[in-house]
Amino acid sequence: MTQLGTLEELPKAYRDALTAAGVAPLWPMMRNVLPHDKPSPTTRPGFWAYEAIRPLLLQAGDLTPVEKAERRVLVLSDPGRGAGAMQATASLYLGLQLLLPGETAPAHVHTPSAVRIVVEGKGGYTVVDGEVLPMEDGDLVMTPGGDWHEHGHDGTEPVVWLDVLDLPLFHYLEGSYAVEGPLQARRNRPDAAMVEYRSAGLVPSRSRHRARRYPMARFPWVRTEQALRQIGRFGTGGAAEVDYVNPETGEDVLPAMGFTAMMLAKGQAERPPLRSCSSAFHVVKGRGRSMIDGQVIDWGPKDTFTAPPFAAIDHHAAEESFLVRAHDRPLQDKLGYYEERAR
Repeated sequence: MTQLGTLEELPKAYRDALTAAGVAPLWPMMRNVLPHDKPSPTTRPGFWAYEAIRPLLLQAGDLTPVEKAERRVLVLSDPGRGAGAMQATASLYLGLQLLLPGETAPAHVHTPSAVRIVVEGKGGYTVVDGEVLPMEDGDLVMTPGGDWHEHGHDGTEPVVWLDVLDLPLFHYLEGSYAVEGPLQARRNRPDAAMVEYRSAGLVPSRSRHRARRYPMARFPWVRTEQALRQIGRFGTGGAAEVDYVNPETGEDVLPAMGFTAMMLAKGQAERPPLRSCSSAFHVVKGRGRSMIDGQVIDWGPKDTFTAPPFAAIDHHAAEESFLVRAHDRPLQDKLGYYEERAR
């Protein structure tokens, strides 16, 4: 590999002239932006134990009413970027959000898309464009960019969910903003997951129904787990996996984020290929150990951990385990560079 020239090798007078002209030489910086063979990510494997974070989240409920917070969230910051970083990977924002009984998080709309993975509690709900979406453990609830949404809680115990947003992408593009508004008028019917899209492979008749861009905003965990168990029972080896897709088109649920649920049997090991996308894993239930680029992570129920691009990942389940993986493959597919490499 050719050693490129450094900035320090250039005469100071020349460097000063470059600065005055508002330009800079490419060659001293080229390897930073175009490293050989694979990226050199800032992102580092992260791990957030729910058992440690839950008391802090509940304390936030005592310290800050939702009216002063709008969204009461503890952000999961990428270790490679440091505490306070508003991203868990280069493209994914993660945060644990708390809603207490009787509270309402006000209606707003924003450019980034958000997905909620419900961690604990009953009685919570999200309203998306007037559709009331119940929130139960493991459910995946979408609030696509440009859709009005609000949260409420009719139950008796705290409700917590994991927010997954493509916020870093919109922030980088300087296109991130939100607009607040009044609470929405609600439709007097169950959500689309319980009516139009209750059965896989069946959609409302095209002659009678015009599908929305995002026709199904809630994916109930109970049906996801059933699908994983069936695939695991009759599969051909390896972890049972299902992708969350738009039921009308079969495409990824969102333009820049994808979601995959996986099941590992007790004692099962999984060694996925090296993927160009970054990933965030949320443990719905189960216990196990993952090694990510040599870093050992012992995980349990409701924990969250991340992996940078092209990370070497090895999973091992100590008991039957279910995880949801958020990733940016849909964005990379659209840009034409998603890649997998054998190990």
